Amino acid sequence: MPVQILAHMGDLFDWALTAAMGQEQWRPRQPLPWAEEQQRFFSSLMTFDAFLASGGPLHAPVEQLLQGPVADALTHVGQLAMLRRLAGSPTVGENFYIAAIAAGQVGANQPAPVQPFK
Repeated sequence: MPVQILAHMGDLFDWALTAAMGQEQWRPRQPLPWAEEQQRFFSSLMTFDAFLASGGPLHAPVEQLLQGPVADALTHVGQLAMLRRLAGSPTVGENFYIAAIAAGQVGANQPAPVQPFK
């Protein structure tokens, strides 16, 4: 179910934060209803992003954070995109190389695509 994937993604960023803070701990949670799970995911992502941007000491190698929880979460983004396509509601692709990406911009509200794929 998509909500289970999203819940796992929130768990991944919670795990990444604990590793970055030097207190690595895996704590999977039971999925919440979709809207609440979205909020939890964006909150987890925002907290992890804020920690990275804080300039505080990083207690885990950045390579491990990227190859572990971040790469895992990106895999699940692809799964959700595939499920949307199968359900007849595909997302619009975008050229992320030139996208309007900014540090700290991690919530649900994102700028319009600069160059969407057609």
